[in-house]
Amino acid sequence: MKLLFVADGRSPIAQNWIHYFIERGDQVTLVSTFPGQPMPGLHRFETLDVAFSAAKRIQPTGQPGLKSGLWGGRTLSLRTGIRQWFGPLTVNRAARRLRDILRQEQPDLVHAMRIPYEGFVAADAAGLAPLLVSVWGNDFTLHAPSTPLMNHYTRWTLKIADALHTDCHRDGRLATEYGFGAGLPHLVTPGNGGIRPAIFHPPARPVEQPVIINPRGFRAYVRNDTFFKAIPLVLQQQPGAKFLCASMLGDPQAADWLARLEIAHAVELLPPLPHDKMAEVFRTAMIAVSPSTHDGTPNSLLEAMASGCLPVAGDLESIREWITPGENGLLVDPGDEQAVAEAILQGINQPALRARAAQLNAQQVAERADYARNMARAAAFYEQVITETGDLLAHNRGA
Repeated sequence: MKLLFVADGRSPIAQNWIHYFIERGDQVTLVSTFPGQPMPGLHRFETLDVAFSAAKRIQPTGQPGLKSGLWGGRTLSLRTGIRQWFGPLTVNRAARRLRDILRQEQPDLVHAMRIPYEGFVAADAAGLAPLLVSVWGNDFTLHAPSTPLMNHYTRWTLKIADALHTDCHRDGRLATEYGFGAGLPHLVTPGNGGIRPAIFHPPARPVEQPVIINPRGFRAYVRNDTFFKAIPLVLQQQPGAKFLCASMLGDPQAADWLARLEIAHAVELLPPLPHDKMAEVFRTAMIAVSPSTHDGTPNSLLEAMASGCLPVAGDLESIREWITPGENGLLVDPGDEQAVAEAILQGINQPALRARAAQLNAQQVAERADYARNMARAAAFYEQVITETGDLLAHNRGA
């Protein structure tokens, strides 16, 4: 297949998915909405500046950089607001460039791996190949209702899309409410393709030390303020507890919380880590905490489940597709530090709950989130979309 992806080329989620098709031997073009280094094996790599993405700082490792300046931890809300209000105004120009690339490459399928802004641009440039759009966890609940233009472009993208990929059933329902056509092809599978059991697996022995990890980093929809405020409440009853915070090393907001709450002795701020190193960190933790207000199926949730951590997450409809409270995890109000602290303490104090959850989660990940199995489904889905819509588009191109 000749595939063209419109994606954040720095994202481990996108890379994990795209890598499968490179390894298969498909001809893969990646049009990245952020500057970065091309993946090995690509047929072609291009970048688009959309929604001010060129201003994003890039680390030499290719991982998303630590946030600073306008993009810093202290200004996530400002950053998100600017992109939501003014980002759509940049779509048309980026779409013209994408259309030029499409004319040159003539792909069998275009896969936009998020609605804002990859889907916006791909929909605006559509008509030369079947368009598959992926939905990431906050596309509908956070971004779509935020401004009139975000609402317009979300509805436009779903009206144009020939096929849909979501990581939870909730977003399939919301997609139809935003205009995705009934009866069109729809795949439900984890956004990064799933879990590689050789990388993410439980430790040889259950963790006995009270180590808690927050794997989410700084995101506009993750209540890290709640998480940090919960730490002293946990330490009152479990003074030996240790907290690991992914992708927060060097961030001034995190450092400020540690100082103001006097918890630096119990917290380790980690740099961005590649998948294999992150898996090792998960295996040192007893509990994984994700106090998010918007999510689909977070890949970090699946990674934590596969690694034997007890999940403590925001009580969201999408998360309940994976977690039954009290059985294989705990769900809380992400804005309530007391509730977060109580859930962490419950996890520490109830080894039977942790053991039962680890068993149930290992089984669930193997059945629903195995990478090889899900990516084989994705490849078959691509073939279906190409077959069902490609002939008509090829006729239109030749007309």
